[in-house]
Amino acid sequence: MSSKKDLASSRLVSKKEKIFNWIIFVLLLLGAVVMVFPLIYMIATSFMTKNQILSGTLTILPDPILIGKYSEVLKKGQFINGIFNSLKVAIPVLIIGGFTSSLAAFGFAKMRFRGKNALFLALLATIMIPFAVVMIPQYVMFTKLGWTNTLLPLIIPGCFGNVSIIFFLRQNLIGIPDDLMEAAKLDGCGYFRTFLQIFMPLMKGALATQLMLWFMGIWNDYLAPTIFLRSEKNWTLQVVIRSFNSYYAIQSDYALIMAASVIAMIPTMALFFIFQRMIIESIAISGIK
Repeated sequence: MSSKKDLASSRLVSKKEKIFNWIIFVLLLLGAVVMVFPLIYMIATSFMTKNQILSGTLTILPDPILIGKYSEVLKKGQFINGIFNSLKVAIPVLIIGGFTSSLAAFGFAKMRFRGKNALFLALLATIMIPFAVVMIPQYVMFTKLGWTNTLLPLIIPGCFGNVSIIFFLRQNLIGIPDDLMEAAKLDGCGYFRTFLQIFMPLMKGALATQLMLWFMGIWNDYLAPTIFLRSEKNWTLQVVIRSFNSYYAIQSDYALIMAASVIAMIPTMALFFIFQRMIIESIAISGIK
């Protein structure tokens, strides 16, 4: 008799769990739709006519489908120049900044020196300082150095490393046995040679993942270029799109603005979807080590 009651109660619990799971699924699905809809609408708008956009009717199906705005955007020298300027910032920052970040992570993870933990905590504390707090002092400093209206304020600070990358790489290196350090010392390797020949190859996967995330941040950066760059020839891609918004919105040419935004989004979206699994695994592993 008791076994029948237990079976009935287990079935009831199982039914409640299924109902609860379905409720959670529906809520998550609705949340996903709400989050993805602006992206879908932006892409759809880039193919719409001006009359359809201004009709006041919410639709995501262009009628007719126009693709001419994409070629029109790509023919604009200002847009192409913005892409090259963004690459001029991203490439040296990723190469030099990635190296200095990995070197700092190695020092915090494997080297022993007085005040290491306090220094690392102080470095992490800088993450909590928003850019809005330091942008005016930075602007004053870069103006005195004569760097404003050039790409140097966007390149030079990044070459000294990224705190988030240092943290994740340090977590990755902590999971590597310290015996490798001792073995390298016995073979006569110094710290730099040990880092370059032993630990750098071991963390190249985690480093590549973090550099991809950093590239996305550089590519989509809007506030810093807006503050430091005045000349049109130095504008990065996001500033160029802002100028499109200021100029073409008056003409109600929203399709061109959306087409420029879609093109600017393609590199970061492609990187994320291609390396999505690697990015998620790297963050998860860095968090548990």
